[in-house]
Amino acid sequence: MKVVFLEEVEGTARIGEIKEVRNGFARNFLLPRGLAAPATPDHIRRAEARAQREARRQMTLDEEAQTVAAQIEGKTISITARVGEQGKLYGSVTAGDIAEEVAKLLRVDEFDRHKVMLEEPIREVGAHQVPLRLTQNVEAVVEVEIVGEGGPPEPPAAEAEPEPVEGEAAEAELQPAEGETAEAEQEEPREEQAEE
Repeated sequence: MKVVFLEEVEGTARIGEIKEVRNGFARNFLLPRGLAAPATPDHIRRAEARAQREARRQMTLDEEAQTVAAQIEGKTISITARVGEQGKLYGSVTAGDIAEEVAKLLRVDEFDRHKVMLEEPIREVGAHQVPLRLTQNVEAVVEVEIVGEGGPPEPPAAEAEPEPVEGEAAEAELQPAEGETAEAEQEEPREEQAEE
């Protein structure tokens, strides 16, 4: 079935495009939701007018996004997180955390976390390049510096303790040396003699 798209359908078409789609897709999804209409001259004319309005609106959005991108580009955002012994974070830094910091950087109340194109949460300390999709056509990159806070306290430098001795050397330490036993045995009889 040939249809003209009245709304943008992600991955399929933009407003005003005329495409041949499967009958079931058109009848069960596109037409009932008002996303497309049969490709009649009247519908095509209305879709083209709407596409022009959408293009003008998108152009103004892109211009605004360009100014925002100029403010963000090349800036570094610092986020403090709790860190374990090997530089791994206890939790993770998510798109929501980055969006909060971008909002502070731009001095706005809120920045949409869906514009932060983070593939997976950040779990390591260091600098990370994070892309932001401000509009369909405008992107910016911000550097996110993850700084460790606290974490487990490092053990103080302890005084050197003697290492435990294993095997025959340990047994030798427990037994007195040969000369010491002979002296100890000699002292005992002298004491007995003194008592008599």
